[in-house]
Amino acid sequence: MSFADQLLAWFDCHGRHDLPWQVDKTAYRVWVSEVMLQQTQVSTVVAYFQRFMQRFPDVGSLARADTDEVLHYWSGLGYYARARNLHKAAKRIVADYAGEFPKQREQLEALPGIGRSTAAAILAITYGQREAILDGNVKRVLCRQAGIEAWPGETTVLKQLWTLAERLTPSQRVSDYTQAIMDLGATVCTRTKPQCEICPVAQSCAARSQNKQQSLPARRPSRRPSEQVLIWLIVESDQGILLERRNNQGIWGGLWGFPEFDQKEQALDWLQSESAHDVELGPIMPVIQHRLTHRLMHIQPIRVRLNNPAFSVMEADQRLWYKGEPQVALGLAAPVTQLLKQLHVT
Repeated sequence: MSFADQLLAWFDCHGRHDLPWQVDKTAYRVWVSEVMLQQTQVSTVVAYFQRFMQRFPDVGSLARADTDEVLHYWSGLGYYARARNLHKAAKRIVADYAGEFPKQREQLEALPGIGRSTAAAILAITYGQREAILDGNVKRVLCRQAGIEAWPGETTVLKQLWTLAERLTPSQRVSDYTQAIMDLGATVCTRTKPQCEICPVAQSCAARSQNKQQSLPARRPSRRPSEQVLIWLIVESDQGILLERRNNQGIWGGLWGFPEFDQKEQALDWLQSESAHDVELGPIMPVIQHRLTHRLMHIQPIRVRLNNPAFSVMEADQRLWYKGEPQVALGLAAPVTQLLKQLHVT
């Protein structure tokens, strides 16, 4: 039996068939799931996907939504550029393709946030087109199968993996094969403790024959995370807590958060310049450590209270007094939500 035949036979008996995006497969549902699954585990994505689909059941409803609401439904999932690109791409699909997903990979790849593997997954899973995918799970499976020891992110290695992925992808049952190879990497050929004894393609696996399952593929060369100190000004008043919309750059681009500064003095100077009213410093709050892939943030929240507040600039779309009203759908980063819960306003 070929690699694909062995994998498909295993998938028929042992693969996952009831994940939310595997039911009523459409290009839209597959696309959203693929984007959510980037850098995020299935167990985390399921609840987000179901909630997202309830609010945005099709590409048209997503395209018509406000960015704030889209980010609100993404809040906590991280890597927010994914949500911003999802929204931009939905608008393009509606404007340029009358709401129908293009069936050419090159056209899909031209949309914001859709790379080669995501475009291929949409076409393969939805329409059964013969397109090879290469997400993180598949890279690991193929590196072990071929005994590739280098880090999969290297350009020459990536080219080698694409060639191998294209060669192994069958002409029939492409949709099932695509889901099967992702499933194998997610549930059997895992990064740690791979279950080689139940793997359907163990006999052809070079890593297993050389007893290198634990070391292949090589991990990304480590680099020390940069550290950053931030001051978050928690401005409280009878009207609520002041939130500002961030610009679209950075890890939390487009989300709402507290006014942010590099130093305490900058924060207090800004407060005095923006508000001519009495300012009372509140209690010191503990520093929050927020770790990202290559960055460690030390966030110092400073609580202040304004008596009879009146900010010099209160644009409706840039600043607001937040009281946790459920009718206000805002995109909030995880540490912002954490602090609001401590302050009992969510």
